Amino acid sequence: MAVNDPVGDMLTRIRNAQMRRKSKVSTPGSKLRGRVLDVLQTEGYIRGYSSTEFGNGRTEFEIELKYFDGQPVIRKIARVSKPGRRVYVSVSNMPRVANGLGITIVSTPKGVMADHDARENNVGGELLCTVF
Repeated sequence: MAVNDPVGDMLTRIRNAQMRRKSKVSTPGSKLRGRVLDVLQTEGYIRGYSSTEFGNGRTEFEIELKYFDGQPVIRKIARVSKPGRRVYVSVSNMPRVANGLGITIVSTPKGVMADHDARENNVGGELLCTVF
């Protein structure tokens, strides 16, 4: 079945797996999903992920979820920019999540990065999702 919003689908899979206290969750692979997972791993929201090749161009990511004292590290993860309504911001209008405790993942001309990295590099872009 075709998915209209691949990043939104991945975030929903992560959210659902954490509600069921799963240790791992799998999702179809793509470059954008991999970049978002890289940011989540760098910021410490997931343990890591591995990629599996199935041939004919099909890949799958297996994401290792992270818990602290039995609670998921990701308290809230939400898609901001959707296929029907893209949300772009400049570096001066970049929102802060939970007064700086959370992150916004931004797709910029310099790559996919967290909001604090985008501010350092002085670039804006498309707001993909917020994580807290």
